[in-house]
Amino acid sequence: MTNKVSIIGAGNVGSIVGYSLAMQGLAHEIILVDRDTDRAKGKALDMSHAASAVRSHSIVRAAESYEDVRGSKVIIITAGFPRKPGMTREDLLLKNAEIMKDVVDNLKSVAPDAVIIVVSNPLDAMTYAALKIGGFPRNQVLGMAGILDSARMAYFIYEKLGYGAGQIRASVIGGHGDFMVPLPKYSTVAGVPLSDLLSQKEIEEVVERTKHAGAEIVGYLKTGSAYFAPGKSTAIMVEAILKDSKQIFPCAVLLDGEYGVKNVVNGVPVMLGSNGAEKVIEVTLDPCERELFRRSTDAVKEMIDVLEKDFFKEK
Repeated sequence: MTNKVSIIGAGNVGSIVGYSLAMQGLAHEIILVDRDTDRAKGKALDMSHAASAVRSHSIVRAAESYEDVRGSKVIIITAGFPRKPGMTREDLLLKNAEIMKDVVDNLKSVAPDAVIIVVSNPLDAMTYAALKIGGFPRNQVLGMAGILDSARMAYFIYEKLGYGAGQIRASVIGGHGDFMVPLPKYSTVAGVPLSDLLSQKEIEEVVERTKHAGAEIVGYLKTGSAYFAPGKSTAIMVEAILKDSKQIFPCAVLLDGEYGVKNVVNGVPVMLGSNGAEKVIEVTLDPCERELFRRSTDAVKEMIDVLEKDFFKEK
């Protein structure tokens, strides 16, 4: 198997993933799959020109069909339906589960061994759906959220401090959304604990802003959501898998007893390698953090229960 990477959905996030990989020369072949083939062709050509400008060996192509995905080492799924006025969260969940089923059914026949990174929202529930639809082992399908949320927290720490950019390591676990669990005690600046640098009030302000960072960006953009940071965060996961780096990143995975949770997808530290989520790392949580994590898993379980009742039982 080569280091071929395929991206399902050539919108803003998918495009940034492809561009990041091409600029670094991480994959020799990058395939863009999109319902709008002309859009994918235009973006692929543009990215290939950019790769040539930096003398990267990456070639970006638009897929004519899912057959072009065959042999991919990593597949990123960004395809999804945006929430429209009048739609409930449940409507959106079921609509995107249908899209996920169509995508995964196609992928199973052409790239059954690929590591799949889910970026589509609602992320934790869509990761669960991809796992169940495909019947994949849990290491093979993981969701991107923790790297993004941790990066946002790191930036907000920098804003408070005014120094330390590039040396800040922030840690966020839990679901991607209102129930994420930022972990200040595992966050440092050049190895210095955050509690030595910021007051408790300042730390709480960082935590709250991290939780609502996505909505803050939507408020400014008005017609869309973030894509630079989500795209780059996904590319970081792809790099770890292609290079078999065994680095630890927070990712959404199906828990099987870790943290006292079974059969629910949630964000936790994971060792990434060529086989995907190769090891789930259990960190010590205090009672307050444990309760916040429980709320996070409960929120995801509610969505999973809807899928089991209204989506999988009908199939």
